[in-house]
Amino acid sequence: MKQQAKIASPIQDSLTGNEQSLKDTINKLAEELFPRQRKKQEQLVAQLWEMGIQAHGKDFLVIHSPGGWGNTQWEDLLDWEKSIVTGVTATLEKLGYTWIMKQYFRSGDTLWGGKDVFKEAQFFLAGVSYRAEVLAEELKFITQSLPKLKVVLVGASQGAAFNNTAMMKVGNLERIYSIELGTFFPHMPRRQLTERILAIDSNGLMRDPMCNRDLWVGTRAYAGAFYRWFKYRALGNPTKFTNCINTPGHEYKWEYPAVHGRITEFLTAKFGEKR
Repeated sequence: MKQQAKIASPIQDSLTGNEQSLKDTINKLAEELFPRQRKKQEQLVAQLWEMGIQAHGKDFLVIHSPGGWGNTQWEDLLDWEKSIVTGVTATLEKLGYTWIMKQYFRSGDTLWGGKDVFKEAQFFLAGVSYRAEVLAEELKFITQSLPKLKVVLVGASQGAAFNNTAMMKVGNLERIYSIELGTFFPHMPRRQLTERILAIDSNGLMRDPMCNRDLWVGTRAYAGAFYRWFKYRALGNPTKFTNCINTPGHEYKWEYPAVHGRITEFLTAKFGEKR
């Protein structure tokens, strides 16, 4: 607890001047979100401490929700998805703002991640995600603790749908924004868009089959992905499942004008240049 007390002070200084009260608030939130799950409580507390400390004194917190199963580390991320995140942060920097970027994972570290993968499949089919509720509560806490901080969520595919669900849980908090690319078709009927959300459903070059319920193309892409995934493992060269998916139209490279143009316009219109 001594280490927690030490790292809590920057947030405490910016908000209430009462370190113990802040610690109690975080612990209470963790207990409410994960009753009788001590390990998850500890993980949430540690995550909020780290996020708050790193965001202290910054203008923006950029949170990336990976596509696919939601567990891809930055170094294994598809190049086009990585280019979106770096494009967003570079744009904010060009506008004169400081930022930090954090990834937000919503399932386990393996393809067959047990309950986490079951929950991810449940989210895909029914739009139910308790993890999105947790993210929303974390966002509420961090923006209340750091009243000058703005948050930009960035997600593609399943990550886009996850962020949209979190935005619905957040409600009308004005300092939280979302950039969502290539939302999968099952989420389209339940997706909600506001002035703080930018949704891009086409890369400007070709139709995205995953947004437009093209089941034949989607099934073929995932069937081929499983084949390549097993093949690479058999050859002793295991590869992330998401790296095996090839779906023309469902990639949103920053270099595409319809992608970087709309995102740059959105960020500039919402925040302008820092004065």
